[in-house]
Amino acid sequence: MIFICFGISLLYVLVMASFILGFDRVKTFQLSHLKPKTHFSIIIAFRNEEKRLPPLLESIVNLNYPNDHFEIIFVDDESNDTSVQLVRSMLANNRHLNVTLIKNIRSSNSPKKDAISLGISEAQYDWIVTTDADCVLPKYWLESFDEFIQKRLPDFIAAPITYVNCHGFLQNFQLLDVLSLQGATIGGFGIRKPFLCNGANLAYKKELFKTLNGFQGNKEIASGDDVFLLEKATKLNANKVHYLKCQDAVVATSALTSWSELVEQRVRWAAKTNTYKNWFGKLVGLIVLSLNALLISCVLLVIIGIMAPLHLLIIFLVKFSIDFLLIFKTANFFNQKNHLKHYYISSFLYPFFSVIIIFLTVFKGFKWKDRSYKK
Repeated sequence: MIFICFGISLLYVLVMASFILGFDRVKTFQLSHLKPKTHFSIIIAFRNEEKRLPPLLESIVNLNYPNDHFEIIFVDDESNDTSVQLVRSMLANNRHLNVTLIKNIRSSNSPKKDAISLGISEAQYDWIVTTDADCVLPKYWLESFDEFIQKRLPDFIAAPITYVNCHGFLQNFQLLDVLSLQGATIGGFGIRKPFLCNGANLAYKKELFKTLNGFQGNKEIASGDDVFLLEKATKLNANKVHYLKCQDAVVATSALTSWSELVEQRVRWAAKTNTYKNWFGKLVGLIVLSLNALLISCVLLVIIGIMAPLHLLIIFLVKFSIDFLLIFKTANFFNQKNHLKHYYISSFLYPFFSVIIIFLTVFKGFKWKDRSYKK
């Protein structure tokens, strides 16, 4: 039993150490303010986001990029609040911007994929950029993508996201979780095994989307508009798939305000993982889950006297330390080291949280935007 415990722990350390090394291999991209060349079509799908849309709309107005070099396509996914009116008000007050509002056309089990596909079919420019309606865009967002495209000539770009204005333990718990995911995302790109990205900050060529047949093959899965496309793009040509590690490209969003919302969100995220085709991503998920489940099992074994407390302590400290190194690097990049004080309690809670999420994923569906989805 002890050999199994330490074997799983060793595998975990090797995976996390590779992400830590990979994180440093992805060099931070600095803007040099080149003359803008790239034209972008920004696609934003939304449903009932009246509370979150105003900050996004304001950030769009404040983008530092030539107005004739980008368009924004809002795709309304059957909103029944004032979201549509907010977008129309933006249209009326900012006629210098090229903004289009269209209604989503459902054709699959994934409204968001339908919305993005529809937006791409309406896009007039060669580069597609996606973000979410609950995000705030940085001033030099498009300039960051443009310079990266000019210098690196990619076909697919993943970019950073984080939570801001986090208060209290719940929101800081989510922030630390997202920082760990961002660290693993960047680390995966650094070791040339990309397996994660986020559709809230993603860019790719329209021609690439067509070559990959869009979301064909995973339309029946409600979410995953980002990772499934990453898998396809990497399989086609991994050398054209890059990560934009640039502080001027960081998209900000807000953490959830209740545990029930968080559980629903994480169940939705977990529900798509068994359909991933990336073997490395599946292996990482299996190792991470195994160690978290192992820690809980070891607690029970210590309680009933089968395992020595020292062995449990060693396994926990190994995970605690290697996780902290990756999260520290990520927090440093995002200038969020002041939130690390919540890591200590979070590190105790997370194994239980992650195992509960997997358990719920197996036995229940989830709700997303007031719609129910079965597993």
